[in-house]
Amino acid sequence: MPRVQFETADSTERTQIGEGLVKFAVAAGRLETGQEEGKYFLDHSDGCGVDGRRIMPGDSFVFDTETGDILCAEHGDERSE
Repeated sequence: MPRVQFETADSTERTQIGEGLVKFAVAAGRLETGQEEGKYFLDHSDGCGVDGRRIMPGDSFVFDTETGDILCAEHGDERSE
C-alpha cells in the first residue's frame, strides 16, 4: 500500500484516520491521538513535502506510506506517474 489518497483534509493540522493506517502513521512519526473528535489522526501540519504548501480543510492530499511524505494532490499525482 504505497500511497493513500484522502479526498478531503479535516483541518490544516490533522485528518482522522482508521486503524488500518495507524502503523504507517506511527512509522512516519505522524500519528496524533488524544483528540476529542476521534481516536487516530494523521498529522500533516508541515504541509506538502515538496513545496511546503499547507493542506487546507477540504483539500485532497496524499499520504505516501512508504516514505511518510504528505503531498498535495498535484504532487501526489506527479509522484504516481
